[in-house]
Amino acid sequence: MSIKKILQKHQLTDRSLGRIVEMAWEDRTPFEAIRAQFGVTEAEVIVIMKHQMHLRNWKKWRARVQGRATKHQKLRGHGTGRFKASRQKDISLNKISKK
Repeated sequence: MSIKKILQKHQLTDRSLGRIVEMAWEDRTPFEAIRAQFGVTEAEVIVIMKHQMHLRNWKKWRARVQGRATKHQKLRGHGTGRFKASRQKDISLNKISKK
């Protein structure tokens, strides 16, 4: 599938396209999360990444994510949760003031 067809099919803006690339680049974000948020399949994400990146960087990214357990919800262990920053508190217990 071409990048034009993907953009038209999902009506993706530059901002959402950038967010898809950012989420795909992150090792801990599964493809299922991208699909849930944008409706883009794993194969379409691969096409988007290939179009948005230099070929050398795309090859490195593909080698890194191919078969990676954290990029696929079904392959993840039960112990693999979401990343949580050390300063992040639960919503109800957030004591950090916003300045």
